[in-house]
Amino acid sequence: MRLGQDQKGGTRLARERATMAAMMSLYCRDHHGHRSGCCDDCSHLLDYANRRLDTCPFGEDKPACSKCLVHCYSASQRERVREVMRYSGPRMVFRHPILSLYHLLDKGRKAPPLAIIRRGCSTAAASAARAAKS
Repeated sequence: MRLGQDQKGGTRLARERATMAAMMSLYCRDHHGHRSGCCDDCSHLLDYANRRLDTCPFGEDKPACSKCLVHCYSASQRERVREVMRYSGPRMVFRHPILSLYHLLDKGRKAPPLAIIRRGCSTAAASAARAAKS
């Protein structure tokens, strides 16, 4: 397994997981006083975010959540994640500059057409369909 890859072999989702974990750790440290790891509440939110990433219909073609056509999070969890990101985002530049840079670049990604995903195509097939349209 290459550096930056997760068990499923993808680097984009591994970066997304690492970014979310770093943001959650930063938020929990400053709001809940946990110096290492996260409190139970923040750990549950991070687990929820990771489960959402596991079931993301876009897979490795996933755009930034703020640019996504599909909202995977429930309304209450989405608001909690937004709170964490609003606080941690600006601070990530100093604590985790590489993850911040990648996240900024990932924000430029466009979501694949939803119709392709809904038809049950794999992400590889969706990528091929997009390339054929271009």
